[in-house]
Amino acid sequence: MGFNVRVEPSGRQFEVAEGETVLEAAMRQHIGMPYGCKDGACASCKCKMTSGSVVHKPYQTAALSPEEQAQGMVLPCRALPQEDLVLEAPQVTAADAFPVRKMPARVSHLERLCPDVMQVTLQLPPNAPLQFHAGQYIDVLLPNGQRRSYSMASAPHQINPAQPLLDLHIRHMPGGTFTDHVFAAMKEKEILRVEGPLGSFYVREKTSAKPLVFLASGTGFAPVKAMLEDLVHTGSTRPATLYWGVRRPHDAYMHAWMRDFAAVHAHVRYVPVVSDALPEDVWEGERGLAVDVMLREIPDMRDCEVYACGTPIMVEVAHARCTTEAGLPETAFYSDAFVSQKDKAAA
Repeated sequence: MGFNVRVEPSGRQFEVAEGETVLEAAMRQHIGMPYGCKDGACASCKCKMTSGSVVHKPYQTAALSPEEQAQGMVLPCRALPQEDLVLEAPQVTAADAFPVRKMPARVSHLERLCPDVMQVTLQLPPNAPLQFHAGQYIDVLLPNGQRRSYSMASAPHQINPAQPLLDLHIRHMPGGTFTDHVFAAMKEKEILRVEGPLGSFYVREKTSAKPLVFLASGTGFAPVKAMLEDLVHTGSTRPATLYWGVRRPHDAYMHAWMRDFAAVHAHVRYVPVVSDALPEDVWEGERGLAVDVMLREIPDMRDCEVYACGTPIMVEVAHARCTTEAGLPETAFYSDAFVSQKDKAAA
């Protein structure tokens, strides 16, 4: 007797035969679940089980601690289902999605966009360009087995197959293993390993007539930039408004670029919102929280689609208020929350 496994948010489903691990069944049926060692040592396949139960074949506790297991985490490479399962594995994509690949990437250029945001331009292997939807992200694979996720600030059409260059906007998190390196020691020509595309944050129907509302905080601007450029490139004329929330004016690190982009494309509107402007900033634009400004200007969202990207609290508040106060349908809210390693540790 077999059991059914459903993987969210992709919705992929497959059957696990008796005595078969979840990963073995996924690989047999060409479901792209992440994995590394396949014997319970590296934790590359670890994910959250939200429904069902499993027993594990022997594994190393360094890959799955008792505390993690109590929280519902499982190792698909060692997990034997005891009933139907629902797993959370963002790396698993829909059946028609672009393939997830691991590849080397060379640091081509570094540019500080503001005091704590670095644009890292990566050169990917030529003649086999990464295929992705604007808005998706990649993981940087660190030597210690950890990974860091960054949204791609480039749109797909900007990737030249002969010399594929990809931009990331990386905010410095003091004490962060990777971002400390980016801001203090990273040099051009350094080689990284990356994996992608990942995530389900992208515009679904570009030909729809529904107005698009983008809400970003900090470097949540990166995937929105790519989505807006992609929409324009594909000929979409859907009305699109970006509310970009930052603390100080200089934190809107591509303010001039975004202002000029909106000026050229009449269907695009840009509203920067500063929460903590100081007198010396001489800020004359919107103040407060971006979500407040958005809901004041668009009190009825019943016919909109909202794409929110940034801090978890911003995304959570935006979802609650858009759906309860402005009538936004649950199915019309798309989000990508940036969770730092510090946030994960605190959680």
